[in-house]
Amino acid sequence: MQDDSRIIALLQKRDEQAIRIIREQYGTMCLQIAYRITGSREDAEECLSDMLMTVWNTIPPMIPEKLPAYLVSLVSRRAIDKYESARRQKRGGTQFESALDELAELLPSGECVEQQVEHRELTNYITKWLRSLPSAHRRIFMQRYYWSESVQEIANANQMSTDAVKMQLMRLRNKLKEYLRKEGLL
Repeated sequence: MQDDSRIIALLQKRDEQAIRIIREQYGTMCLQIAYRITGSREDAEECLSDMLMTVWNTIPPMIPEKLPAYLVSLVSRRAIDKYESARRQKRGGTQFESALDELAELLPSGECVEQQVEHRELTNYITKWLRSLPSAHRRIFMQRYYWSESVQEIANANQMSTDAVKMQLMRLRNKLKEYLRKEGLL
């Protein structure tokens, strides 16, 4: 396993070995995230390829503070774009769609500039709220709403029943809603 700073140094030198290392170390994780969002192995592979191309084109000059977080962010954005494009063409159900439906009442919709600014502000508040949670609760929230894992996968990973996971997620959504109201965002 290569150190992230070494991978970034290779990218800065424009050494293609960095892309191979990223694929080896983070490819499976990124594929899983993309697959959970898109519901398609082919689309997930395309998202991974697009993510690797973006990494090559953005580093340098940009240097991410945390390489894995940067990679997840890139592949997630690409997968969401793919998912939304496919959704426009047909209706289908993926874990991503289920997770979004659960959060729908808390999240603003639309694409205007004001809403994008509000979205960034909301993201900052949610990040602050997540940091205040016990690590087990934060992990469950992230598994569902960031990595788009199914309730069953979360239950298995955390040695919980699916009913316990559903209850915990409901409580977390209610706490988030209360927090956002308190902060004047709802």
